Amino acid sequence: MEEEGVGGDHSSFVIGLIENRAKEVGMAAFDLRSASLHLSQYIETSCSYQNTKTLLFFYDPMTIIVPPVKLAPDGMVGVSELVDKHYPSNKKITVSRGCFDDTKGTVLVRNLAAEEPSALGLDTYHKQYYLCLAAASATIKWIEEEKGVIVTNHSLSVTFNGSFDHMNIDATSVHNLEIIEPLCSGVWGTSNKKKSLFQILKTTKTVGGARLLRANLLQPLKDIETINARLDCLDELMSNEELFFGLVQVLRKFPKDTDKVLCHFCFKTTKVAGEAVKSANARKSQMLISNIIILKTALDALPLLSKPNRIGDIIDEDVVHARAPFVACTQQCFAIKAGVDGLLDVARRSFCDTSEAIHDLANKYREEFNLHKLKIPFNNRQGFYFSIPLKDINGKLPDKFIKVMRNGKNIHCTTFELASLNVRNKSAAAECFMRTEMCLEDLIDAIREDISLLTLLAEIICLLDMIVNSFAYMISAKPLDCYSRPEFTASGPMAIDAGKHPILESLHNDFIPNNLFLSEASNMVIVMGPNMSGKSTYLQQVCLLIILAQIGCYVPARFASIRVVDRIFTRIGTGDNVEYNTSTVSSESHHFLLAPYSKDSEEI
Repeated sequence: MEEEGVGGDHSSFVIGLIENRAKEVGMAAFDLRSASLHLSQYIETSCSYQNTKTLLFFYDPMTIIVPPVKLAPDGMVGVSELVDKHYPSNKKITVSRGCFDDTKGTVLVRNLAAEEPSALGLDTYHKQYYLCLAAASATIKWIEEEKGVIVTNHSLSVTFNGSFDHMNIDATSVHNLEIIEPLCSGVWGTSNKKKSLFQILKTTKTVGGARLLRANLLQPLKDIETINARLDCLDELMSNEELFFGLVQVLRKFPKDTDKVLCHFCFKTTKVAGEAVKSANARKSQMLISNIIILKTALDALPLLSKPNRIGDIIDEDVVHARAPFVACTQQCFAIKAGVDGLLDVARRSFCDTSEAIHDLANKYREEFNLHKLKIPFNNRQGFYFSIPLKDINGKLPDKFIKVMRNGKNIHCTTFELASLNVRNKSAAAECFMRTEMCLEDLIDAIREDISLLTLLAEIICLLDMIVNSFAYMISAKPLDCYSRPEFTASGPMAIDAGKHPILESLHNDFIPNNLFLSEASNMVIVMGPNMSGKSTYLQQVCLLIILAQIGCYVPARFASIRVVDRIFTRIGTGDNVEYNTSTVSSESHHFLLAPYSKDSEEI
């Protein structure tokens, strides 16, 4: 699997989309970073495809796969045109309609899902979910062909219709409420330090924890049992300082990319006829060894799990995950215990000899040319090179030094002797990597057998990271009683006493709290006041407090009683402009914010 597809801050979702003439849309979202498949099938009730646009905004796909023939019902634009309109052409992939095969999709999901088919409801609902299963078939086949991999059996985390078990917030409302990014408003200027709700809460220590936080803010929970379970955890953390600080210390021991690393074991590289380039193979082997070392580091952080795991039987106990390039390279070369493979031991000796010869060469140049501050850094692309401070060079460098480049206050260069040793050192390291991978084949198969349990462990770590390092940390950093636990009611009113805007209260100590009361007898609030008096802030505050409550976090209020909300809609045109003395309401003819009322939702 290519590194770009599973790491970094770039999108990692590949989405398959298909629709029928009954206004039904099937979507399969495959996350390459976490090896998960999210299936959704729903009826589009609007010509604008609002549900589809909301889901596409949530997933932010890197590739969208659609069929070539448009079968949109009358009055509908069709998913293909929707993608053409809102996404660049290089993100859209058109495959034949035959690839969207629900029968093959059902078989694939049955074989690849980490859970049993009965637990997923496939035995009962496979005919009901035929569109999203067809989309899954096209998506998985495209990924396997494009990336040159095979998804291993029982390795995927699969969810059905998961997006509609959560609150629905359209893309415009996400922007207006400053959930992910702050609004660019003249009242703050370009050098302001105002943050979004996500940026305020993003104190997580793992990449997966930050990703889970973003997903929760964009799609808050509707299940009261899950919400209250998270709130119970926060109660325990707030009342037990030893538990809170203990969890903070333990979570620091886990590598940041544990969930991304596990994803690599869900894919097998397709074998290509002919001999591949040795350096490319060595690079893949190095990544694989690095992933196993990271996994070992994560398991070592859990004493109850680290003793019986099979990684410790073959991986040296002193090997740890390192970020410094040469230290990491050395750890990877010596990952396996000595004596396991004779040829590997020979390659290790060659690696050590060339590494020592390079440092001896540096010492020789220091004495010969009086360059006592000469350093010898290392990076994965260039290998070893010389770094010499400019102030230590009297006149011109000796002709022995080549490829001379200035980098700040230093000169970077090399010599023919160093280049020759670099080639031998890289060759020895590459041999170590490939011999190590051969010794790890049985271990990799064993890891793949337990990948569903390891993935569950990674999900738990991400959830703990979000609750402890984000929710609990934010509450503990505020004055006592500034935040309170929200209460949820099935039929009672929505009441907020002394509520504060969660973003602005972090910027202003003198923020004036606001109250709210809504019931079935009085389910509408009309907010009136002069320009720039806080009407927009009041409306934003209500929604943000509801979002915080429904992700399982305390809210900045003295008391909050909330009914579960299904959807949030906003209509906020332009922001306040101090320079022209115009507010949002004076710039726009209307300004409103609402969530539709249903059996278990409240209208605002």
